[in-house]
Amino acid sequence: MCEIFSLRRRGACVPILESLLARWASKTISAGRKGKAPRLLSYGVSAFLAGATGAGAQETVTLPTVDVQGAGGAAGDIQNLPMLQQVPALALTGTKVEDLPLSVKVVPVDVITQQGGTDLQDALRNVSGASTGGADAIGGFDRFLIRGLDARMYSDGFADGEQVNGIPHSLNGVRSIEVLKGPGSALLGSGPPGGSINITHFAPSPIFAAGAGVQYGSFNTLNSNYWVTGPTTVPGLNYRADATVAHSDGFRSLKSADYEFRPVLSWNINDHLFTFAVDGRHIIGTPDTYGLIYVNGSPIEVSRSAKFSTPFSYADQYYLRTELTDAWTVSDFLTLNNRFSYLHREAQFLRNNDSGTVVGDMFTGRAIRMQHDSINDFDYMLEPVWKFQTAGIKHTLVTGFEAQHQTMFSNQSVAALPNITDIFAPIIPEISAGTLNFTRSGSRGLVDSVTADYLSVYATDQIDVTDQLKLRFSGRQNWWDSSLVPDVTVPNQPPFSPTQPFLAGEKFSRADQPTDWGAGILYKILPGVSPYFGVSESHLANFSAEAPAASVQAPESALQYEVGVKLGTDDGRFQFTLSAFNVTRDNVFMLVNDEANFGNQFTRGLEGDLQVSITPEWKILANGTVQQAVVTGDPSAPTAVGHVPIGVPLRMANLWTTYDFDVFGTKGFRAGAGVEYKAEIFGDLQNMNRVPGYVIFDANLTYTQPKWDLSVGVKNIANTLYFTAANGAGAFVGDPRTVYAKANVRF
Repeated sequence: MCEIFSLRRRGACVPILESLLARWASKTISAGRKGKAPRLLSYGVSAFLAGATGAGAQETVTLPTVDVQGAGGAAGDIQNLPMLQQVPALALTGTKVEDLPLSVKVVPVDVITQQGGTDLQDALRNVSGASTGGADAIGGFDRFLIRGLDARMYSDGFADGEQVNGIPHSLNGVRSIEVLKGPGSALLGSGPPGGSINITHFAPSPIFAAGAGVQYGSFNTLNSNYWVTGPTTVPGLNYRADATVAHSDGFRSLKSADYEFRPVLSWNINDHLFTFAVDGRHIIGTPDTYGLIYVNGSPIEVSRSAKFSTPFSYADQYYLRTELTDAWTVSDFLTLNNRFSYLHREAQFLRNNDSGTVVGDMFTGRAIRMQHDSINDFDYMLEPVWKFQTAGIKHTLVTGFEAQHQTMFSNQSVAALPNITDIFAPIIPEISAGTLNFTRSGSRGLVDSVTADYLSVYATDQIDVTDQLKLRFSGRQNWWDSSLVPDVTVPNQPPFSPTQPFLAGEKFSRADQPTDWGAGILYKILPGVSPYFGVSESHLANFSAEAPAASVQAPESALQYEVGVKLGTDDGRFQFTLSAFNVTRDNVFMLVNDEANFGNQFTRGLEGDLQVSITPEWKILANGTVQQAVVTGDPSAPTAVGHVPIGVPLRMANLWTTYDFDVFGTKGFRAGAGVEYKAEIFGDLQNMNRVPGYVIFDANLTYTQPKWDLSVGVKNIANTLYFTAANGAGAFVGDPRTVYAKANVRF
């Protein structure tokens, strides 16, 4: 059994009960069940084997199609996570990373929690080319760039709602973070050219297991998670529930809280695997749009805790997503996946606009926006997955139809704010929202209703010509219709309507039929040496509450060429991917100083991801990126041509290493240390405002037992002043030195 399933506990076979369970899981998901939902059953069983049976962080279960680490916040073992052998769900075809002519990185949740991470931002330090921020990043929301271009978030393959003012993402019930770099619209529908970030979740297990974890640190920061899974009294019906409670007083008094609950039911009956999930969240944040403002082209030299934002700002969000999926094994060669999601999000903001001017010692031109967004998103996918051979050539063909209906109501008003008279000793003059005069005028005084319908048919064929030669072709034909109905007349609004206003009650519509496609080839010239080449084109339909009028503008497009090589050993001790890319991006919608811009840009560069076990005790994860990003066109700012886009670092590197050791014969100790580097970024299109680069160091110590683990750690050991992102008016300040302690228990 160990030879079949590679079940290990520090080199020994697990008890026969676990082997029998693994045999049952393999039998259940075989015979053609290679769709997304059957894999989720595999993940749930594997999670139990790696965590609930007492293995915890010390155990890895390798099923034939996927490698899975422990669940519920255990401190994972990066030695047993060969990145090239993982199977990303966003690739659709159940293909291992090593056989994909694409740049895909899978980050298991155990690696993130081992580093002391608690959210999606922490996860992406493990992905080359990924960074926080971008044009009009406002803090309090997840906003990421990949290869210098905007990325989009997905939850188990469903788009994660609005594109700019999204939600911060925790690790509640999360199994792994999958990152597809570059245009992915042919696979996932409307999307930006930077990449697609897919958050996958654990599935219910047929055997009872439970766990809890708590992490407490500086600034009264608490993150706690709870999970339970097991069978019901109905044969084949299993459950899982995950909950998160988190709050923080926050550095710079930016308080936040997060309350989440995610129950899931899965029912395996008569060749069907039904899954029903509900994801409910209440997220509270404090936006800090200014950070430290620019003076003479650099962040102002004052205390890192100084604030220029309105102290009573808030971001209060309610998020509810329901998912219903059915994976029907019709035959050995056909699996029929039906997938439906409904997302509702209510968001209420009071935040500063990211505009302002320093005049002498004064900060003038400040403004604040009050906003209420209500978004509904219905998404249905029908995906037949075919497995067949032609003349001895193996095919995994995913065909599909998707229908998505989105509605958005955005109510915005703005108020001018008094000047800050002394920027070097700032005192915020506004006292409460009740003392401000909110009006609807100009481009930020909006009451808009937007409706969008997106239809598409698509296909992806993963072709195994031989064991060495792999081909992949993807295509998607889209039919997009969107409409805007302003409730309040808005004057001329360049660049949307340079000569005509948006009249109250009048309907503005747009229809587009873009075609997305991709093609790639990979050839294993030697064992463990696989060069590949790929090309892809994508389109993005603009749908954003930040500028509703963008919804009736031409979609964004992008074209990427990529060449790379994937290197790895059979035992997984050495895994390395090196890729070179060139992405051109046209009709880019971005917000600069809260005003909409459309332009063109390109990014080209080189990036690498490394995983290596120097010895059985010493492991390393590392990545690095060198890129060139250039604005090639901007009608609203012609002098920006040739400059670096806002927030794009041209060099990045990350390293995380662990070492396992014994103390007086007691096993289970692990020391971890990491370093993160990011080069300077710019806060404006003219590249006049520079935000310096930084290097920060982290470390932790973990003691792990089969049923529990304890950790202590320090982030930003040197207490370095650094900035995580750049906005139009200022730079966002990173946390100073912070300490934390955490504990996890598994039953």
